[in-house]
Amino acid sequence: MTIHVVRPGETVDTIAAGYGVAPRQLAEDNELPPDFALAVGQTLVVRFPQSVHVVSAGETLTSVAERYGTTVRQLWRNNWALGGGEALVPGQLLVVSYFDEKIGEGLFNGYAYPFISPELLAAELPYLSTMAPFTYGITAEGGLLPLDDEAMLEAARKRGTKPVMHLSTLTEAGQFDTGRAEYILTDYEAQGRLAAEVLQTVLRKDFAGLDVDFEYLPGQLAAGYAAFLGRLRQLLAAQGRFLWAALAPKTNTRQRGLLYEGHDYAAVSAAVDGVLLMTYEWGYTYGPPMAVAPLPNVRAVLDYAVTEIPAGKIFLGVPNYGYDWPLPFIQGETRAQSISNQRAIELAVRYGVPIQYDETAQSPFFHYTDAGGTSHEVWFEDARSMDAKLRLIAEYGFRGAGFWNLMRPFSQTWLVLDSLFNIEE
Repeated sequence: MTIHVVRPGETVDTIAAGYGVAPRQLAEDNELPPDFALAVGQTLVVRFPQSVHVVSAGETLTSVAERYGTTVRQLWRNNWALGGGEALVPGQLLVVSYFDEKIGEGLFNGYAYPFISPELLAAELPYLSTMAPFTYGITAEGGLLPLDDEAMLEAARKRGTKPVMHLSTLTEAGQFDTGRAEYILTDYEAQGRLAAEVLQTVLRKDFAGLDVDFEYLPGQLAAGYAAFLGRLRQLLAAQGRFLWAALAPKTNTRQRGLLYEGHDYAAVSAAVDGVLLMTYEWGYTYGPPMAVAPLPNVRAVLDYAVTEIPAGKIFLGVPNYGYDWPLPFIQGETRAQSISNQRAIELAVRYGVPIQYDETAQSPFFHYTDAGGTSHEVWFEDARSMDAKLRLIAEYGFRGAGFWNLMRPFSQTWLVLDSLFNIEE
């Protein structure tokens, strides 16, 4: 894999010719528009096929995979244009393998709401070991809020991705509720009823495990939260299921703030099988323009985390989105719009502005002025920033990564991941 940064005057044809690859594959892999329009500073992931196959009449993905001793999942990963589907036409070119040098192996999880586009989910699932529908919440009475996730579970299993149940304190209104968390964590009987209902759901829907995300916990609930996780783990382990938990991005033990105080890294780690570090949202809806996950900030969290948690238990949180801020930024008034990385590139192309790259934050950004005369600042993720983040997994010896989230299309996330890692099945 090579990550190419578009220079002035370059076209898909000239770039493809320079690397000796097919322009069509380069365009399809990077989801370029029909006119192949490019922005200066845009990244393109260039992959170099080692073995290719020309489809004959009557062949299927299964028969092609068997012929070459590979898997249908790997064929999906090698051919983004398949979209996780099975339709083939005679004469179609399939990449069987690439000249990739993997830097490691990992388990990769992604989160998605039930209203995700079925086509987008199908395309992304082959790159994921597990997938967690977001989310099973908690009622005011301490019961489990249901989730209509059957279509997601079916799609995941069809593509060899294991579903994971996600439990949070999200309410019917879609907000994290500290009061409901406190009720569960301080009432042992209510906690037991919820735990039993969770286990029943895990078994009934055959989830591979449970991922817990209790946010905005005050410090006095930290011990109770770890104890609740330990109770869940005991129940799940008896049924051969794992338990994960999400952690706020702390940089020290005594970090103040409602987001951090209820998450005791060492205690949570001891109670679960794996933890997701939510290393994103430095740049956020109500904050000033900046990278969503600046690399120095991410590293500060990781450097602290490994002093409290075994590296082999850690999943790196990876953002798959960006923000568009109208300017000037006014604290308390300005609201950034969450956008896909793909949409960010489309904006740069539309307004004819170059994409820049912050070498310290390891994130791309640009400015544009809309038709109404309003200036904007956009920060997002591209192949370079994804590459920089994902390489941290091998550097620190982490278990893998969790992608927040799968809702926004961006093929480069998955091309970079598959180029760098053997994805655990």
